[in-house]
Amino acid sequence: MKMVSLEQELKNNSYPGRGIVIGRTADGKKAAAGYFIMGRSENSRNRIFVEEGEGIRTQAFDPSKLQDPSLIIYAPVRVLKNQTIVTNGDQTDTVYEGLEKGLTFEQSLRSREFEPDAPNYTPRISGVLQVENGTFSYAMSILKSNNGDPAQCNRYTFDYTNCVAGEGHFIHTYMHDGNPLPSFEGEPKLVEIPDDIDAFTHLLWNSLNEDNKVSLFVRYIDIESGNYETRIVNKNRK
Repeated sequence: MKMVSLEQELKNNSYPGRGIVIGRTADGKKAAAGYFIMGRSENSRNRIFVEEGEGIRTQAFDPSKLQDPSLIIYAPVRVLKNQTIVTNGDQTDTVYEGLEKGLTFEQSLRSREFEPDAPNYTPRISGVLQVENGTFSYAMSILKSNNGDPAQCNRYTFDYTNCVAGEGHFIHTYMHDGNPLPSFEGEPKLVEIPDDIDAFTHLLWNSLNEDNKVSLFVRYIDIESGNYETRIVNKNRK
């Protein structure tokens, strides 16, 4: 697979929706995860990321303007021992509970499908990073309607082991802006992962469409120690 420029992928797409990037830094020492949200409606844009335990939660920036919270208020990131779960919806909790019961990542998501937001039927995208005894592996998933037909849910899981330094994968909900919004197609895209968490955060945030971007989370996890650094950027600031 040819590596693509994450910067150009984002700059050339005004509305990729929500996106997950997971990979290994160029020096091989850290596991990296990034998650961003975007919005076109006032309800979607009225959000911020806040820390919750070892993870994060979305929260209304202005509670008085919050309309339907069902698909916009959730915990995108949760940590279960040596596993970090990143998703674009409340399936974070589904994966967490499944892993806790001994199910695999893929098995945990069997009970879920795309979001019930006709006519878009937004895909549920998910990722899990496992850092253990100096090793790092990750998996990504997308649950999507069958070419916009909600009668069928298509499920795809991508598993990455022996992760190559400097490489990662990027998956997002929409191919581009539209009405209805067209679901992501194909494999997660191969992208470069730099060593510097601040440089990576800056690249992601500054490449997202200025009108539509809402919030960004980035975490780098030391593969040997399990210690991590986190960056959160919110367009809405108090």
